[in-house]
Amino acid sequence: MVNKNHTSREIGNNTLEVINMDTEKLKLTSSEIGSLWGEYVNGTATDVVNRYMYSIIEDEEIKAVFNDAIKTFERQKKQIKTFIENEGFPAPIGFNETDLFLGKQRLFTDGFCLNYLNIMTIHGLLGHSISLGISVRKDLREFYDTCDNDAKKLYHQTIELLLEKGLFQRDPLYYAYERPEYITSKDFKDGYFGKGRTLSAIEIISISLNLKKSIMAKTLSIAFSQVAQSKEVRKFLTDSQKTADGQIKAFAKIMQADNLPVPKSWETEVCISTDSPFSDKLLMYHMGFLFQAAQNYHGGGLASSMRTDLVTTYESTILQNLMVTKNWFDIMVKNKWLEQPPLAPNRSEIAKQK
Repeated sequence: MVNKNHTSREIGNNTLEVINMDTEKLKLTSSEIGSLWGEYVNGTATDVVNRYMYSIIEDEEIKAVFNDAIKTFERQKKQIKTFIENEGFPAPIGFNETDLFLGKQRLFTDGFCLNYLNIMTIHGLLGHSISLGISVRKDLREFYDTCDNDAKKLYHQTIELLLEKGLFQRDPLYYAYERPEYITSKDFKDGYFGKGRTLSAIEIISISLNLKKSIMAKTLSIAFSQVAQSKEVRKFLTDSQKTADGQIKAFAKIMQADNLPVPKSWETEVCISTDSPFSDKLLMYHMGFLFQAAQNYHGGGLASSMRTDLVTTYESTILQNLMVTKNWFDIMVKNKWLEQPPLAPNRSEIAKQK
């Protein structure tokens, strides 16, 4: 039973009875279960990569940050599992030590590992914020508050260390102008035929972030294709690399047209090892996650773009990612690597069992 406390509020001459539910006793909604399920699967996948990187990192400062990340998720994982199982659902399988092969040759440099952790922390910040936004029960809200604070701490740590080691490339600088101005020409939205204007600071936010994420996806595609055991998986990763490279070139061309610097590539941060530290299942899942998560950022960039060339570039990028995701889905299902999330009751099937 849900505990209820009754209070009264007066509205005009009427008294409205308000029922205050004990939120600790509320059952979790489908959205709340879905958020926990996603946090668990995505978190365990990233945790396996973090544990491998921790094993190869030589820089003690970077190693310490990875140690913090591993310990933080270990605590979060236990709580997520408890939430799910207390609702009567089985905890997801996710990823574990069977997907990690330690003792293999180094696949990444220390610098790339730190950049990877920074990018994945940004993904975590967005994920925790969305999960908090759909959560009602107090204990779950407090949990995601803690997760968000943990991610913010890790974000600050990775940024400070990247800056300290000269590994962080800042976005382009703009110069101050004397006074605010209104848009006065319809050409403001035209990016073709030389009639358009230079990129706005608002548009740079998404372009720069999407470039960095595409560079990360391309670099991981290169690394993973070197070590993948299955020919089918290697082909998918090679195709993903080409897709990411095309998207990098498309956005870089727009930046360079305005004489703005483009984030540097990380391909040379991949070592020449062909020994896989991960299962093919993990390689595939991780790349699928990156391309699917990118859709959120491309969608945000599309919504904030006021130049037609940017709009068409984002539309093309989103369609390309949908094709990658379709191929990814087919391979994952074929190999029974894609775990099924909780589904709504199938009333028709239930009725047939009568």
